[in-house]
Amino acid sequence: MVVGAFPMAKLFYLGIRQISKPLANRIKEAARRSEFFKTYICLPPAQLYHWVEMRTKMRIMGFRGTVIKPLNEAAAADLGAELLGEATIFIVGGGCMVLEYWRHQTNQRHKEEEQRAAWDALQDEVGRLALAFEALQAQMQATPPPGALEELRAQMQEVRAQLRARDGDAPSAPQAVSTSEK
Repeated sequence: MVVGAFPMAKLFYLGIRQISKPLANRIKEAARRSEFFKTYICLPPAQLYHWVEMRTKMRIMGFRGTVIKPLNEAAAADLGAELLGEATIFIVGGGCMVLEYWRHQTNQRHKEEEQRAAWDALQDEVGRLALAFEALQAQMQATPPPGALEELRAQMQEVRAQLRARDGDAPSAPQAVSTSEK
């Protein structure tokens, strides 16, 4: 049983995606511990996400113009860290998908080039065979047809008969000579 090539690229991408989850968890922990990371990276996206989510929910329920209170700092830091972790996983997954698409396009391009080369080779072979066919047709036209060969054989037999008649020889069969002594 023949097995195809092991898809090392897919295994590599899967490994990177699996590594991105613990990486995202480490980023979350660092975001919760670092004051700079928490204040400037985690809190603004978390507050924006909370505002958009609450605004959408309020509009769906029919409340318009209500003021949305921002999240407290601890909840915003946790939400921001979660958003950052999910964004990391999403970016790594999207990057793997882009790389896989690029690899597939490269393979497809090579396959098309091989098919084009095979097509060109077949066209060249057809052209060569057409020339050989034309040469054979010209050769066939130059050789006498089979009826002409029969005519030539008949004429040769007539010439042989005339030569024998002129020489006075009749066609004779070979004679068997006995060499037995008595």
